[in-house]
Amino acid sequence: MSNLRKTVSRRLVEAKNTTAMLTTFNEVNMQPIMDIRTKYKDKFKEVHGVNLGFMSFFTKACTYALQEWPAVNAYIDGENILYHDYCDISIAVSAPKGLVVPVIRNAESLSMADIEKKVVELATKARDSKLSMEEMTGGTFTITNGGVFGSLMSTPIINIPQSAILGMHKIEERAVVENKQIVIRPMMYVALSYDHRIIDGRESVSFLVRVKELLENPELLLFGKDPVKTLLEV
Repeated sequence: MSNLRKTVSRRLVEAKNTTAMLTTFNEVNMQPIMDIRTKYKDKFKEVHGVNLGFMSFFTKACTYALQEWPAVNAYIDGENILYHDYCDISIAVSAPKGLVVPVIRNAESLSMADIEKKVVELATKARDSKLSMEEMTGGTFTITNGGVFGSLMSTPIINIPQSAILGMHKIEERAVVENKQIVIRPMMYVALSYDHRIIDGRESVSFLVRVKELLENPELLLFGKDPVKTLLEV
């Protein structure tokens, strides 16, 4: 086993043995985000020099939800809970020698373009085995995308000492019911694995529902709230 594989193995076993891990699921209608990408991808690439991917939408949605449900963004430290007022998002990347999780620092303050640029930078470094230890440590929450390999659903393992990880999956057209009509929509299952010692069911489910709401209504990603409700203060 390589040193990286040894480290990954040790941490995965430690996560399974030391956390009270549970997974909750939901599904997201990806049509609104796909429409935005279709409409603006060329202009986005022209202005910012990077492609408009799904990761920026998910990262942005998670940063809002993490600030609303801070336990999901916290650590257990002995008998204490350590909360974070920032969102350092770890992104699981498949590198030649194994899985690595480089960190997007202060993702809550980054624009969509900044997030996409950081994802490309970190993924390139991972592919070329040029990530530093500093770039792979200190995340507060992890996002992993098994969908790029065709996974329809999974139960991701927590990236300790973090308390939760969001799993993205393959987008697949499915029949769903809208307004009592059966329609075809591009749907994605999302999974949140979390440490039940620190995060209760109410918090984990509410967090995932909030992520779903933000992704299905991308205009909310500007403020994290409905602009009209913000205007009316309701």
